[in-house]
Amino acid sequence: MTEVRRPSAVRALTTLLALTATATVVVELLNWWYAPEQGFGLAVRTGWAMLRSLGFLLLIGHVRRGRTVARPFGLILAVTTVFAVGRLIVPRQGVPPLPGLLGFALLTGLCVAVVWLLYRSPAVSGHLVRHRPRLVIDRDGISWRETPPRQPEVSGWLLTSRAAAFTYSPLMLVPALVAGGAVLDDRLAAVPAVLFWFGAGIVTSYAVLFCTAFLMRGKGWARTLLVAVTAVVLAVDLPLCWWLLGPDGLVRDGGPLLAAAALTLYGLRRATRAERAAPAA
Repeated sequence: MTEVRRPSAVRALTTLLALTATATVVVELLNWWYAPEQGFGLAVRTGWAMLRSLGFLLLIGHVRRGRTVARPFGLILAVTTVFAVGRLIVPRQGVPPLPGLLGFALLTGLCVAVVWLLYRSPAVSGHLVRHRPRLVIDRDGISWRETPPRQPEVSGWLLTSRAAAFTYSPLMLVPALVAGGAVLDDRLAAVPAVLFWFGAGIVTSYAVLFCTAFLMRGKGWARTLLVAVTAVVLAVDLPLCWWLLGPDGLVRDGGPLLAAAALTLYGLRRATRAERAAPAA
């Protein structure tokens, strides 16, 4: 069996993704080592940031298989990684340690390079054209193979909005977990608020799943509903970050959620503009 040789840009992208996954772990370990306070909150945030290294490994698989989902997945993974790591290198007091700053600069450069290759390289764009396999029943029986989607193919910006919206729930649950560790020490009166925060994060996951399922089917009302869900998520999460975690928590945990929300809304806007311009073209 002859192995198909991938374009050099695709091979460079997979190597870059492996380096980014490694750099994510190294930078997080440096941040943990130099942190003046290695408490429960930092442990939770560090663990969540390091999980992104697994995301980059998953992205390598999508790129190798030429999946169309690799581009939006890579974009939201790169953006949230920069925010997740950036919020950890800034201490509560003083200036960040030099190794942490250098590691963050390196990781940011790697993430920018990943996004550039995903969206600006013609070779990579020509490679990422395959769809996910699904169960097919036909005259030949039952098989699991790649087939074109039944619905009209959605734009890349809608896929980007979907990927960004799927991060709402974990970006709410992580600070809720941090707040849970804090209130158990000296703020037991805030336990109901923390439980509400957890519940809101779980409900958000189902709400986003519902919206994006119909969004991928071209339902206009699903876009409006996703915008409403985004507004509610911000209205719930940001005040709780401020109240339970203080200004530091608002920056560390509210910032990444704001970035994900902005990317979701921007993707919806770009997709709408592209669809309106298509008939005129």
